[in-house]
Amino acid sequence: MYVPFDQLAPTARLWIYQANRPLTLDEVEAAQPALRYFADQWTSHGRTLQASATILHQQFLVIGLDEAVADASGCSIDASVRFVKALEEQLQVSLLEKSQLAFLIDGQVKSLDRRELRAAVTAGTLQPSTLYFDNTINHHSQLQSAWPAPAAATWLARYF
Repeated sequence: MYVPFDQLAPTARLWIYQANRPLTLDEVEAAQPALRYFADQWTSHGRTLQASATILHQQFLVIGLDEAVADASGCSIDASVRFVKALEEQLQVSLLEKSQLAFLIDGQVKSLDRRELRAAVTAGTLQPSTLYFDNTINHHSQLQSAWPAPAAATWLARYF
């Protein structure tokens, strides 16, 4: 059952997928029916899931699920991955590639290859205060309070 994304419970579980490029406003708009349809039809062992999906910052697909209503199962997780792959095809982007890290710099999402992280810190391009989109967060409340977060407040702290 579809729920507007901003009405998900703070404890709702999240999955965040980062696109390899910013989406245009037209692409975001074109994806909306598919996002809503997926959330509305997503089930787990025949149980309706209370879910939502949105695109944030024109670069992140975020799927949310209120597990207090019903948990995701292995089969429902597989269904969500199939949905993400279909969306990749529709938008001609990569959402499952994990080698790029995203930062908010001068109000824009900037990507950095994971292998270049240490050099960027050494060069001073990335500071402890640089805002980082930690896509490993897994609750809606974290999205509201700590996404993006200063790099030093995330797993990247060990680089500073």
